[in-house]
Amino acid sequence: MQGYVLSTDDGEHMFQSRGEIVVKVDPTRGSNELALGTQRMPLGVGVPPHVHAYWDETAYVLDGNGYIILDGERIPIQKGDTVFVPKGTSHAYENPDSEMFLMWIVAPTGQEEFFRAISSRPGEPAKNLSRDEVLAIRQQVEAEHLKRVQPKS
Repeated sequence: MQGYVLSTDDGEHMFQSRGEIVVKVDPTRGSNELALGTQRMPLGVGVPPHVHAYWDETAYVLDGNGYIILDGERIPIQKGDTVFVPKGTSHAYENPDSEMFLMWIVAPTGQEEFFRAISSRPGEPAKNLSRDEVLAIRQQVEAEHLKRVQPKS
C-alpha cells in the first residue's frame, strides 16, 4: 500500500443526526492500525455520553468551540485544541454556541464501522435511530471488532 493525499472534500461522506461524517483513513483505504475522519456538528447538536471499550480516541478541533465532558468533567474546547480519550472513558461533546468541526482519530480501527452503521450516504433517507438502537449498534460493532483482534486459538 502506498501513502496518499486527500483534498478537503475527499473521503466517504455520511450523514446522521449528529452532523456530517467523512471517513478519510481506514482499512478500506489501506490502514489497518488506525482510522481518521472528520465530524461536522451543527450548532447545539453535540454527541451524548458514550464509551469506547476497545479503542482510544483523539479529536482535534478544526473549527468552532464547545465542551468535552470527560468522566463527568465539562472542559471547554476551541479551534486548535486536542482531546485524548482513553478506551473505557465516558465522554460527550456539547456545542451550545457554534458549529463544531472535529477531526477524529481512533486506534485501532472500529469507529468508522460504527459511523457507517448509524449514518446514511448522500441521497439515502435519514436513519432515525433511537438512543437505545445506537447503543446496541455500538455494542455490536465493538463485539465484531473484538473478534477480529483476538488471537485465534
